[in-house]
Order: sequence, then structure tokens, then C-alpha cells
Amino acid sequence: MSPHDLVRRRVRRPVVAGVPLAVVVALVAAGTAAGAPAKAEAAHVTRTATLDDIPLGAFSNALLPGTVDNDRGVDLGGIGSDIYPAGRKGEYWTVTDRGPNGQIKVGGTKRRTFPVPGFDPAIVKIRVSGDKVKVLDALPITTSSGKAVTGLPNQQGRDEAPYSYDAQTALPYNPNGLDTEGIVRAGDGSFWLVDEYGPSLVHVSARGKVLTRYVPKGLHLTGADYPVVEALPAVLLHRKTNRGFEGLAQLPGGDLVMALQSPLSLPDGDAGNASLNTRLLRFSTKRKAVTAEYAYRFDPVNVVDPGEDDTSELKISSVVAVGDDRLLVEERTDKAARLQMVKLSRKSNILGGPYDDDTTSPSLEQLDDPAAAGVLVLAKKLVVDLGTVSGVPQKIEGIARVDHDTLVLVNDNDFGMTDGAGAFDAQGRLVDSGIETTVVYLKLSHGI
Repeated sequence: MSPHDLVRRRVRRPVVAGVPLAVVVALVAAGTAAGAPAKAEAAHVTRTATLDDIPLGAFSNALLPGTVDNDRGVDLGGIGSDIYPAGRKGEYWTVTDRGPNGQIKVGGTKRRTFPVPGFDPAIVKIRVSGDKVKVLDALPITTSSGKAVTGLPNQQGRDEAPYSYDAQTALPYNPNGLDTEGIVRAGDGSFWLVDEYGPSLVHVSARGKVLTRYVPKGLHLTGADYPVVEALPAVLLHRKTNRGFEGLAQLPGGDLVMALQSPLSLPDGDAGNASLNTRLLRFSTKRKAVTAEYAYRFDPVNVVDPGEDDTSELKISSVVAVGDDRLLVEERTDKAARLQMVKLSRKSNILGGPYDDDTTSPSLEQLDDPAAAGVLVLAKKLVVDLGTVSGVPQKIEGIARVDHDTLVLVNDNDFGMTDGAGAFDAQGRLVDSGIETTVVYLKLSHGI
């Protein structure tokens, strides 16, 4: 049975508060670096489509039989972790994240839950047809021996401990586990993904088998059933828990650009949570090595999201190549997002410098004025404030360019999961949030 045969009639559910944000629109005709005023032009949603309900167990077992014995009423979701054009009009490659997960407090401490621990992250090919998102194909992400990698955390003491749906039973760690996010497809048909655990860059075959996982130097990940290469800067070992790589772009020449979702925890978590400085890394697929690193500075959180005052809520979830060394970068919270245009510059390359040394004080993350310390952060220009465009869902994590003035956006619906003990009913079945996987087309008045 193929995954697209599993679609059942979609039940209309009430949508939780705050799904589309409303009113006015913005596309910048002019702007400068962070915080500079920008002149707005129009942008609007031209098309919206949603994914029908597909039982997660049936979907998973059609790819790898026997991987899910109880899906607890969860449907396929999370495919909005990223989106990449598949070649034909209206068709895209997407990727799930690690699967349904949440948090429940036990004894005052939050525990990370994995209600469907057998779930295997998947690359999912979709077609936007009318107001529907159709699943055309899906590839399970597998180890060298063809087994599910799963989405479970890798290392005790470094990653969050995994628990059952009710947070009462500890689950085993899995060194193969991946929290997949960004996706691009190479010219040879293989895929490149990024992962939040390592953080890591993952090369996957055209059929979904992990070819190589590139991780930070000194990670010492053992026991994985695929090749693991320590090729990334060791400073990345200080990534915030569950905030590793989330954005991935492929430049015209084939190089990749990876974005750290959040500032590193340097020298500690408090510094990272308060920081506006994160990092982009350039990786040569020919040399299999990082060739550049760039400092990227967020706008203040209340500029990105006027209703938010917690700087730690800022994230980069998507980066999109729009030409030689030019990128769209999405700055967001869970409720709002803005797209910035940046140009990668040799002068901004900090790779191998003092800020790759975790003993440097102050760290890059602690700099309130990087320029005063000699760090050239990437200059940026606001392209569009998604929070002001009617019809754009919250938590946009995937963005792709359709043509010179159209973008396609997809949200991460978290598999309908919410946090807290009320996420499941007394029978252990999901109490669905009602948030659907939604693809929208955004028309910009001026091309990129």
C-alpha cells in the first residue's frame, strides 16, 4: 500500500486560537541592517491548501512494516519542517521532523515525551492540487542496514531524556536518531538534510538511506549504523538543547548553507537565551568540509513579534537561496515571522577565528555590538513581514521560491500535538490541536 492511498476523509476541526495573523502587508523596497526602517509594498496570499488526515501508523507501516504498533490517534504531520521544489509545477519535497513529541511536568520537571517512539522521519513528496495537499510518495530515512533511524535522542547527558506519551516510562536513547529539519535535493538525486540533535548535516541517498552524517568535532557519537564524520566546528557542541540546525539552503554552485536555529549557549544557557547573535555555516559538498561561518544578528524580539518579550523565542527556521551568495532568512517566533535578504560576504567569514574557540570571552553570543568587536554581521534587508499578511499560518518552518515574485510557505503543525498532561485522553488517544498542515502561496509585488 502506498502512502497516498491512506488518505481518509478529513474531519473539520475547530482551529485553536491565533492561526492566521491579520491585516496589512509588507515587502521592502529599501532597507538596511537589523532594526533599520523599511518601506513597505504589498504581499498577499493567492492560494491555500491543506493536508488530509492520514493515520500515522498506516503511513509509517506502509514504508517500514511493523515500525508503529500504536499511533495513539495521531495523523501524519510535521512535514512542514521544510519544503523544496521537486521540478514539476505544484510538486515539492518536504521532510518531517522527529515525530510527535511534547512536554509534561512530573515533580516540577519537564519531561520530553515521544508518544509514537517507533515513528521514522520521512522525506515526503507532495502535490498542491486545488485546496488539497496530496502525498505522492514517501521515503523512510534508514540506516546502512535499512532499519528506521527513528526520531529518538542520541546521547544520555547531552540530549533530553525520552519518555512515553504520559511521561511515566523512560525510553531508550538511539544513536541513529535524527531530528530532521531542512531539506534540499542534489543534482544526482540524493538529499541533504539538517538535524537538531548533533547538530548535524546528513547526506541521504535518493531512496532515503543515510550515506554520511557530519557532526561537530568532539561529539563522539558511537553506535550509529551509518558513517559518522566529525567535520563541523567543535564550538557547535554548545548548541542549545533541541535548537541545532533548522534551516538549509543550496547555492547555485552546489554549496550548502546551514543555519543554527538559535544562538549557542556560550558561555552558558543564560547567555544564549539573551543573545541576538546566531551563526550560518557554508559547507562544500565537493570538499566535504565547512568553508565559511557567518555571524547573523536577529532583530529585537518585539520587532519580529510585537506580542513577545522573551528573546529566547527567536529562531531561524528556513533559509532559501535566491542567487549567488544571496539568501532569504526567516526570523520567527511561534506566532510571527519576517523574511530578510542577506548577502554572504568573504569579509564576514569568522571561521577558525576567536569566536570558534569556546574559551573566548566575551563570546560571540555575548556581544551587544559585534561591529565594535570587529565582527561584521551579515547586512540584511527586510523583504516581508509575514505577521502582517492575512492568511499566513503561524509557525512557518518551510519556504521555497516558486518564481521571481512568488514564495510557497508551509507550517509545522506538530502532528496536532500540544504540551501538558491533557495532550491525550484517558484511553491514551490524542486530543488533537486542530491545526492542519497548510501550504500557502505568497505573491510579492516586487520580485526578489
